[in-house]
Amino acid sequence: MDSMGKIKAVIDIGTNSIKYHLAKKTGGAIKVLKDANNITRLGEGLKETGVISADALERNAAAVAEFAAEARKNGAAEVIAVGTMALRTAKNTGVFAERVKDLAKVELKVIPGDEEARLSYIAVMSGIEVGDRNLVTFDTGGGSTEFVYGKGEKMLKKFSVNLGAVRITEQFFKDDPVASGSVGAAEALIGKELANGGVDGKTDFLVGMGGTITSVASVKHRMAEYDPDVVHCATLTSDDIAAQITDYAQKTLEERRSIVGLQPKRADVILAGACIVRVIMDMLGVRELTVSDRGLRHGLMYELMKQD
Repeated sequence: MDSMGKIKAVIDIGTNSIKYHLAKKTGGAIKVLKDANNITRLGEGLKETGVISADALERNAAAVAEFAAEARKNGAAEVIAVGTMALRTAKNTGVFAERVKDLAKVELKVIPGDEEARLSYIAVMSGIEVGDRNLVTFDTGGGSTEFVYGKGEKMLKKFSVNLGAVRITEQFFKDDPVASGSVGAAEALIGKELANGGVDGKTDFLVGMGGTITSVASVKHRMAEYDPDVVHCATLTSDDIAAQITDYAQKTLEERRSIVGLQPKRADVILAGACIVRVIMDMLGVRELTVSDRGLRHGLMYELMKQD
């Protein structure tokens, strides 16, 4: 098989979910063959213990192996697995990496936060027309949120804040439905941590990506079946975010699981994720953001294909 026809796979192992991206380069274009995710909760309880639990470790290693097997079955010549926030902080990341190697026959690479941010920015540039505007991109996940400030295609600064939906959920939203005042308390902490992490200034154009953002867009459009073509480049206003926060806060976990457009496994962390998004929008002085369905895995795939 020549290099122009090579199929490659990227497996992105996050705190809350594992994302799988299979693509082929045909001519000068990258054709997506499969894009999927599995909410596997690698980071559950990680803040309290400092380690990936035995159950989470086995569950996530098995999920990586399943995606790797599917990739090879579909002709992937190369399978790349990368880890983000949970694996940057866990004391037993090496044990997990060995288990992944045993089960999936893949070498796991843990990438730094600023590299995660850079790859996400590349993904945005490959899929959204930004022109020469000042922009900020953010990718909020289960364990961290990555930011890039840029002008057009030029990155001006990039950084990662150790703040994600899993920890905020565990810290503030354990009650069902959530306790009165918990949203305000959560947002106060989110604002403080984002400011300490380097979030400041205003922007002309804000792009959001990650599971929270795409879920909020999916719920807004009441998608019984997720359609990336509708989600990608969709607009979310601060009113959209506020309405969903109110709705999630009033509902029980079981009621949230039946919301059209929301993956049931994401029902417990969606409120925390939406709160992070609202605080980011407030801090950057914007009333709306553009959704990118593309993320780290797309940016990494773009670079892998470019090397050929």
